[in-house]
Amino acid sequence: MQWDEETRISWLTKELNEKRPLLPRDVAQSVEGYAALGDMFDPTVCDTIETFDMIATMPEEALGAYVISMSQAASDVLAVRLLQEEAGVRNPMRVVPLFETLDDLVNSTDIMRSLWSMPWYQGDTNKTQEVMIGYSDSAKDAGRVAAAWAQYQTQELLAAAAQEHGVTLTFFHGKGGTVSRGGDPSTFRAIAAQPPGTVGGRFRITEQGEIITQNYAHPAIAERHLDVFTAALLHERFFDPAQRSPTPAMRQLMDVMSESSCAAYRDVVRGQPNFVPYFRSATPELELAALNVGSRPAKRRPTGGVETLRAIPWVFAWTQTRLNLTAWLGVGSALQQLEPGQKDTLKAM
Repeated sequence: MQWDEETRISWLTKELNEKRPLLPRDVAQSVEGYAALGDMFDPTVCDTIETFDMIATMPEEALGAYVISMSQAASDVLAVRLLQEEAGVRNPMRVVPLFETLDDLVNSTDIMRSLWSMPWYQGDTNKTQEVMIGYSDSAKDAGRVAAAWAQYQTQELLAAAAQEHGVTLTFFHGKGGTVSRGGDPSTFRAIAAQPPGTVGGRFRITEQGEIITQNYAHPAIAERHLDVFTAALLHERFFDPAQRSPTPAMRQLMDVMSESSCAAYRDVVRGQPNFVPYFRSATPELELAALNVGSRPAKRRPTGGVETLRAIPWVFAWTQTRLNLTAWLGVGSALQQLEPGQKDTLKAM
């Protein structure tokens, strides 16, 4: 049985307002566990519910946000909130939707508007919200140029929608260390380049893998790195937004470059039948997937091609060949199609 989104939201909000438990309280203690409730409770479902049961036993300070990877609907957020309530989490974690693909970034404003329009959700969150912007998977999905422009526009639209609903919004930037995963050579310039009105003194960013060692292994370097963050946030707060807001010509140019670069990128990655065999022959992707060094599986699903591969092995595999395809594919096509006037605009940007 498949419910549409409206039916899901209606059922979830009804259950969130109920006083009775959703599942029998004693079933978790039985020999069969949640599997005893029927065929619907397969190993994945049981593991998910048991995870929330474990969360309920943890001290409040041990966990922060519950990030929903590949968020695609308002019901995704409500479902996590209901699972926390069902498990008896005394101080529920804030639920953070992570919008990763190009389509998800485009649809994110409508999704959040749907949530912010719900009286129950407004009261439950006290009109505060954290939203995670996915840099790695959006670039894998559409190429660097299209992903970067979609990320910029998404933040603008979400910030405007949050202001309209009286919501205090914080963006969580899901960046990696490399350029093709959203990494920036200059932290200061990256923060200063955020869309005006989207930071407001609140800025979360992922620091992971080798970047932790690079930025925090030595006390003096760590202090300097945090100084750069502080200076950048102060600069963003007090610098005149009018001086760094894109002009209509700049926006039109980015629309054109985004469309052409995305088409060129997807023509290769999705349109060429020999691309996946080439990728698996030219890079150590399969060998990397077999290494027991990651916190997550290399793929979101065991079957499928590039679309199911996580961004980390996607970028890392190309890095091993020194081709670094993920950093430039599609960019050249966007630049080649520019007219003389557009090139002047690009230089001004």
